[in-house]
Amino acid sequence: MQKLKHQLWVALIMIISALKLQAAKVDTLMIKSASMDKMIANVVILPNNYMDTNRNYKVVYLLHGATGKYSDWVTKVPHLKQISDNYQCIIVCPDGGFTSWYFDSPIDDKMQYETYVSKELITAIDTKYRTEASKKGRAITGLSMGGHGALYLAFKHPNIWGAAGSMSGGVNIIPFPNSWDIVKRLGNYENNKQLWQQNTIVNMLELAAKADLKLIIDCGTEDFFYEENKKLHRLMIDQKIPHEYTERPGAHNWKYWQNAVKYHFMFFDDYFNREK
Repeated sequence: MQKLKHQLWVALIMIISALKLQAAKVDTLMIKSASMDKMIANVVILPNNYMDTNRNYKVVYLLHGATGKYSDWVTKVPHLKQISDNYQCIIVCPDGGFTSWYFDSPIDDKMQYETYVSKELITAIDTKYRTEASKKGRAITGLSMGGHGALYLAFKHPNIWGAAGSMSGGVNIIPFPNSWDIVKRLGNYENNKQLWQQNTIVNMLELAAKADLKLIIDCGTEDFFYEENKKLHRLMIDQKIPHEYTERPGAHNWKYWQNAVKYHFMFFDDYFNREK
């Protein structure tokens, strides 16, 4: 009987060990940004079989919101590792600065996050990991400020990303001239209206119309960005820009994003599979 119990314990330990080996691997990758002369932290989630194959993987870039940081997504959404396994993709969560808005600030040389994400980060990820290094193998999305950032970067660099999304995105910054340090990135609105106009998503749809992008946008009906997302949706319909738009009950919080991110990965997986 003791021998049988011992054998069962050994078998159980082996099963648990095997399950751990099959779990997604989470790295923290430090990258030197030449444009900002500083080190930047990034979470990289590798799917369970990454070390056991020689294949290249699709990559989804996932951006955090204002006042957030690179580790937000992996700590607040634990099932993100399972998503990496399920869809067999690499997930990259860069640090986008406390309130960078993911563009290159014309007044702060330490806030050059468009250059960082679209050039320095992409190069580092494609160099270190086995990726499908083309727009057909890349997607980008994010929440709040990160939703703005994902659409902004994809609209301006459609040669890098083939699909993009926004969850509860700050898709029009002009109604919020005194919020989230935007004034520190673009200057006072009254004196810098052109800069504000050029760097808000609702005024960048001409770029989106020319780009070959698959787009997914959603927002909760109790979100303070809800009306701006609805306006963006209507503008995109008027300008005949293909996109998937969803509004569902929810506020500007992690409960909403934990659910929303699942739909974005389904959308991206469909794009990746169609582009094979």
